[in-house]
Amino acid sequence: CGGSISDSSGVLQSPNYPGSYPNDADCVWEIQVQNNFRVTLTFRDIAMQSGTCQHDYIEVYDGPLHSSPLLGRFCSGSFPTYVSSSNMMSVRFHSDSRYSFRGFQAHYSSIPAGHNTTIQCLPDYMHVVVSRDYLQSQGYSAQGVTLDDSHCRPTVTSQEVVFNIPYNGCGTIQEENNDTINYSNTIRVASSGYIIKRKKNVNLHVSCKMLRKSWQQVMYAAEDTVDVNEYQFGRYDMNITFYDSPAFLRQVRSSPYYIDLNQNLYLQACLHNSDPNLKVVVDTCVASPDRHDFNTLAYYLVRNGCPRDSSYATFYSPSSHFARFKFNAFEFMSRHPSVYLKCQMLVCRLGDFSSRCYRGCSTRAKRDTSSAEETVDVVVGPLQLRGGDAPRGS
Repeated sequence: CGGSISDSSGVLQSPNYPGSYPNDADCVWEIQVQNNFRVTLTFRDIAMQSGTCQHDYIEVYDGPLHSSPLLGRFCSGSFPTYVSSSNMMSVRFHSDSRYSFRGFQAHYSSIPAGHNTTIQCLPDYMHVVVSRDYLQSQGYSAQGVTLDDSHCRPTVTSQEVVFNIPYNGCGTIQEENNDTINYSNTIRVASSGYIIKRKKNVNLHVSCKMLRKSWQQVMYAAEDTVDVNEYQFGRYDMNITFYDSPAFLRQVRSSPYYIDLNQNLYLQACLHNSDPNLKVVVDTCVASPDRHDFNTLAYYLVRNGCPRDSSYATFYSPSSHFARFKFNAFEFMSRHPSVYLKCQMLVCRLGDFSSRCYRGCSTRAKRDTSSAEETVDVVVGPLQLRGGDAPRGS
């Protein structure tokens, strides 16, 4: 149960709904809609163990589960509706080992945020757009919108003032907070009055924060400014490619990738990000004949940094943004015409030796929040056996 959801609308429901949900369930759904939209969530049915909500309950968070305000916790009563302040919302369902009931069903959809200032955290920079109509309505001019670094100037169009602020320049500050990596800068909007100044200058603070499985984008105003609050969420830009040899010089561009049994397969994961102080490692790789189901028929090559297949091995990488590894085409493939790989990558701060990127094999089931790290899932494939090695009748 649970998972990441990116559709603009849909239905959430407890496992087995409308049948009885299982005991000891703990499901988390992360709903992420388009940038500059919000999530609205309405519950249509709730049938759970009532009372103090200590045993079975539903929680709704205004963003990622571990780093966002709790909008509500309940187990019975009226059917509430929640609206996020960003394009992301998390829903958690928990049950204990005692009683079981029908559970819940909820519907979600996306609605336009309708803001005059927007921010996107792209792989290499913060993209900030300020409406000129909004500036003029507040008595400000587009010519008065600047960064502290005068070399980094915005693009001014007839309708917008656009900043592309790199994470590694233009005065961007990098900080590490608990399990977040923060990139922040300040856009200053100066009043046009020189002799008689009737308006305060605006300091518009923009930041991108790394949180668990997403970028959190934050925009807020200093105490003496017009209040602007904008939260958006995105994903790391990561891909995995096959190579034809351990030299990692020539990519395999054919899809599907036809292989022989016991053939060595070489893969490279690449993080596309301008921050040089990030490190990528392979945490988990699992194979399945169904690209949408990595649970029913699953074969783990590596899990939580622990190799499960004897042929799995890692290679030295010339960049901390790359992770290189290999394995052999395994017997699992002789029973299925094609196989997909789903790999979970870890992204941590370079040199943070307390993070999972440096700890190797980990048997801990729970995430260690003492350091900044993020997990990113990438699916590659299909892999198919060559015609001469096709499976025979069973």
